[in-house]
Amino acid sequence: MSIGVPAQVPTPGNKSGSVDELVGLWKAKQQFGFGADRMLIIRKTGETYTADLAGRVLSMRVEKGEISFSLPDAQGTFSGKLQKSGILGHWVAPGTPLFSRGGASPIFLRPDGPNRWRGVVTASQSSFTFYLLAQKRPDGTIGVVLRNPERDIGTQQGARELRREGNVIRLIGARQNKEREISSGTFDAENDQFTLSFPNRGGTFDFRRESDESDFYPRGKTPTRYTYGSPTALDDGWATGTLADANIDGPSIARFIQKLIDTPMDNPDAPQIHSILIARHGRLVLEEYFHGYTRDMLHDTRSASKSVTSTLVGAAIQAGVPLALSSPVYKVMNDGAFPAGLEERKRAMTLEHLLTNSSGYYCDDGDDNAPGNEETMGNQTEEPDYYRYTLNVPMATPPGERSVYCSANPNLALGMVGRAAGESPMYTFDRLIGAPMKITRYGWSLDPAGNPYGGGSTSFVPRDFLKFGQLLLNGGMWQGRRILGKEFAARAGSPLYHLAGIYYGYNWWSEEFPYKNRKVHAFMALGTGDQMITVVPELDLVIGVFGANYASRVQFDVTHNWVPRYILPSVREPGDDKSAPVVDREYTSPYGRSKDGSRVTRPDLR
Repeated sequence: MSIGVPAQVPTPGNKSGSVDELVGLWKAKQQFGFGADRMLIIRKTGETYTADLAGRVLSMRVEKGEISFSLPDAQGTFSGKLQKSGILGHWVAPGTPLFSRGGASPIFLRPDGPNRWRGVVTASQSSFTFYLLAQKRPDGTIGVVLRNPERDIGTQQGARELRREGNVIRLIGARQNKEREISSGTFDAENDQFTLSFPNRGGTFDFRRESDESDFYPRGKTPTRYTYGSPTALDDGWATGTLADANIDGPSIARFIQKLIDTPMDNPDAPQIHSILIARHGRLVLEEYFHGYTRDMLHDTRSASKSVTSTLVGAAIQAGVPLALSSPVYKVMNDGAFPAGLEERKRAMTLEHLLTNSSGYYCDDGDDNAPGNEETMGNQTEEPDYYRYTLNVPMATPPGERSVYCSANPNLALGMVGRAAGESPMYTFDRLIGAPMKITRYGWSLDPAGNPYGGGSTSFVPRDFLKFGQLLLNGGMWQGRRILGKEFAARAGSPLYHLAGIYYGYNWWSEEFPYKNRKVHAFMALGTGDQMITVVPELDLVIGVFGANYASRVQFDVTHNWVPRYILPSVREPGDDKSAPVVDREYTSPYGRSKDGSRVTRPDLR
């Protein structure tokens, strides 16, 4: 439903002092982090290492097989390991209003002469953006749609109206029918701009008018007709092909993409889809981006990266790291021995219990009283190490008895990988998954102690993230190389435990989708905001969706209903009549609904 009737954009200065001057589309954006790539050169003289970062020379520390340095004023930190082929390391960027604790990204320095290595620290830019569509209502007030692609603040805060008192601007929201002021600022009529303050997200934002080509729209306000094109072949491990090659009906997919492009954006719950990718028979055959996003941009995967954690666990086991699904959690995390006096239920907890969210911890993310839920863990300041924090969480049930949605479980599983491998799990990821699968860019969120967080919000470029689905579809193989054991790959996407209306494997969700006159099994990596990888083994199909509906109810429709409704009907099997018309299928997922069909609370897939 539209917020109001669009009004003609006034000429600056027209009806001075009235709310009419606010009507139109506005944008404000702030960038954080350093703005350009920087060359890093490391030299060794005797036993001493020095780092030259864009001409700034710093002494390096050598400790436990790692070399590291930190810039003054917490501007960034580097740590790395010397290998035969060079130095494999990670750059930790400082926190921003988007990611308060910062994040780590990989960097590889190649030999550049005797005892000298060179690499590039990629620009650690993060941005916070607002689009504000102000429309005049029939009663003369100004309704708004406030878009924020990084966090969906507008929907989260229930933004609904702009008010003006002289040059003072107030943004009003309503949650649970209670009206309140979200932000305030001033209007500059002479320069036709206004400010709004968001203290926890970077301070004051300056809003200026946007054109009809704005990225507020999927591809501009009046886009040209969509024309399909095969994905570009890159040196990233993906073979590419066409929809026709993959026996997927091109016209029906084109109608689906056109539907996305044509979706009106004047509704707070309009789908905010940033990219859609489809791979079939091992080839990438569809790759489309919207709202200004491109294939080179990292995208926050939210809780869908829990599936990355389980994949890394499987890769570590396959590579011979002293770890097994049956490994006792407390024994691994305590250097091979159970802590004295440990209760029996915690002694019985294994790595597999963490992967299936059946640890028994009192840590349900949907329970505000649970001491181990993600929000409680993130808000407390007494214990910065989230691995240690979780080990002290009380038990609610015996391990294996029931499954609850708990982000602390996969995070602790990641901690077990690091403890068993004797290194940061990011090094293990780079060696066992990143290098063979050509995943050389990511942003890994950290806990306050600097440990990589395994419960969500790792960022990948969409083409790389889709590879995790293809890896499991291939039975753990990637381009002839075994990354996961065949049995582990099969169990990861199997319905092992019942959780929140559907089934759960090793941090992959399972659901049965209708297809023709039968149902097909699918397993999914899911994160709030429409982050999704869906794998349909029977059809040799992998689908990726990335979006920004972090606080909107529409995300549940996108992640569970679009695949069977719009994509699966276009997928053909051998012997299908290619001349038969493809009809979109009506489908509503049972996921997240009660027996009477009403919506019920689902896990917070943040």
